[in-house]
Amino acid sequence: MNKEYTRSRYFFLILILGSLTALGPFSIDMYLPGFPAIAKDLHTDVERVGLSLSSYFIGISAGQLLYGPLLDRFGRKKPLYAGLVLYILATWACMLSGSVENLIAVRFIQAIGSCAAAVTAMAMVRDLFPVSENAKVFALLMLVVAASPMIAPTVGGYVTNAFGWHAVFGVLLLLGAVILVAVFFFLPESYPPDPSYSLKPGPILASFRTVIKEPQFYTYAFTGAIAFSGLFAYVSGSPKVFMDIYRVSEKAYGWIFAGLSVGLIGASQVNTLLLRWFRSQQIVLAALAGQVVTGAVFVVAAAAGWLQLESTLVLLFLFLCCLGLVNPNTAALTLAPFTRNAGSASALMGALQMGVGALASVGVSVWKAHSLIPMAAIMAVSAALALGTLLAGRRKITQEVDGGSGTAVLH
Repeated sequence: MNKEYTRSRYFFLILILGSLTALGPFSIDMYLPGFPAIAKDLHTDVERVGLSLSSYFIGISAGQLLYGPLLDRFGRKKPLYAGLVLYILATWACMLSGSVENLIAVRFIQAIGSCAAAVTAMAMVRDLFPVSENAKVFALLMLVVAASPMIAPTVGGYVTNAFGWHAVFGVLLLLGAVILVAVFFFLPESYPPDPSYSLKPGPILASFRTVIKEPQFYTYAFTGAIAFSGLFAYVSGSPKVFMDIYRVSEKAYGWIFAGLSVGLIGASQVNTLLLRWFRSQQIVLAALAGQVVTGAVFVVAAAAGWLQLESTLVLLFLFLCCLGLVNPNTAALTLAPFTRNAGSASALMGALQMGVGALASVGVSVWKAHSLIPMAAIMAVSAALALGTLLAGRRKITQEVDGGSGTAVLH
């Protein structure tokens, strides 16, 4: 970390950046236990309610491309303020939704607001901390983010059970307001406005082209996005798998979701220790191999009808452990080569992650099979494609900046 940061200041920065990054996951996870109640109240089915989750992913993907240039032009905080205000207003509209079509539409707008928080947090990590600290900081952010699947669905299950699904969005509205206040009073501006940065389409596209032409960027951005889409398949499919197929209650689903997230959170913290002995590139390769094996076992066992609730939980836990190692390292490696274009690079990385994730989410939602196969198959395919992307892309990198050490590695 920068020498001027005290330990308490460092912790506080991580807490605020982590809260910004966690806003999106909270918005995704907290209403999942309410899917059956939403479907009943809005006179539709769970699969159609799942499209409100897909629209959220699409909104985040599109919105991040919008905020990247704004962060580089106006600094980090002004675009962040605008996004948080939009999030609060859209969340209020979600709370008042009277049809599934309306919910799908306003969830898209809510996502555009929330993605300002995620993009800004990623860019500010690159602003505030040296490259050699980036992978460790991303792992700490993952600690905060991974806590959201432990807290959000559990709280969402109890709130839905006691007050109805509309109240879940009231809680999210309050959370957005608290984060806005914390950002205004306690988060420093980390990047001065750059009047020379043009917001015309031509220069913006040129900036994005500069970023995406970097072999290290597209290799690890696509690898991380495809691997992470397995999580989107799990999130989209889990309400049906657990509450419909395995017939667990809303409260039990929340606790199951929370328990599985321990794999993600634990692995991300083990990653910090592994970085003492291994480079980020080595960890990503090993974790993806484990993810491929787990995904293959999962889809074969699901197709054969061998899985019960307990064995399903074990396989999902192992898959999420692998993902907890992949994500912080691919993020650090993706952003490591950039300084001036960090905002655009962060936006492109996030857009790819959410765009690919949205495809996985839609795939699970429209695949109307009363079994585990849609979720398991998409998770398995995501792992295999991610490993293939990594192996193919690394051949084109001649000199690689290690996100964990900040050093260049020759190929």
